Amino acid sequence: MKNNSIIIGLMTLLCSIFTSCSKTDPQPDFANGELAPFSIEFDNIVGERTFAITNTGSLYTNAAGEKFSISKLQYFISNIKVTKANGNSYTVPQDQSYFLINGEDKSTRFTKIEVPEGDYTKVTFTLGVDSLRSTMDLSKRTGVLDPATGGGHDSGGMYWGWNSGYIFFKLEGTSPVISDDVKGDPTGKKQFKYHIGGFGGFSAPTINNIKTITIDLNAGGIAKVRKGRQSNVHLFVDIMKVFNGKNSFSIAANPNVMFSAFSVNVANNLPEMFRHDHTEN
Repeated sequence: MKNNSIIIGLMTLLCSIFTSCSKTDPQPDFANGELAPFSIEFDNIVGERTFAITNTGSLYTNAAGEKFSISKLQYFISNIKVTKANGNSYTVPQDQSYFLINGEDKSTRFTKIEVPEGDYTKVTFTLGVDSLRSTMDLSKRTGVLDPATGGGHDSGGMYWGWNSGYIFFKLEGTSPVISDDVKGDPTGKKQFKYHIGGFGGFSAPTINNIKTITIDLNAGGIAKVRKGRQSNVHLFVDIMKVFNGKNSFSIAANPNVMFSAFSVNVANNLPEMFRHDHTEN
């Protein structure tokens, strides 16, 4: 009986060893995968209206019944990732994954990158600039992230020199509902300004308005990325959601929002702007 137990134990051990040795470890899904062109298009709209930059007139009306026009729209898109149906994902190298969408320049609406060939059912990106990159040496913050070429806060750029941080989302315009005595508008043009930023602190936590957004592509068409052709995910970006999102607010009550507690309310509306319309393969 004892010998039988020993034999059974040895057989179990041998089976375990052979099973372990014969088991093939899964290879990374993207190993040896050729890179192919891919882009995400950020097509700005305002509700059901075409987006337009203008310094005069009141083109749009929000849920509060307030008319307004838009004179400036800019926002950072970064840290792009694509995901397959099996859950495997590929993150674009960070140095190649920072883009500034400018409403005045339609050519900036495409974030052109390369990812391994494959069929992707989701795209993920950050609205803003992550805390790690925001605190890197200036030599690591070039191109659209260069504070010098981007301009300081006063010159209309996307960097707060006084706060040493990026403005993630900037929307400016005019509205007749704004009071004549609003502070910060010496021009008398009844201007509103929404400059949303803040990545949180390290030793002393501060406002964190970074938003990570994932778009499911199944309904509008997955991205079939292949060499020799351009796959493009077309997103509509509805700027009206800034006012009409889950934290809806009126321009008259909040005409200027920058680095303040209320900026969190505005930032929480921003993910609602992005909607997948279709994919071009």
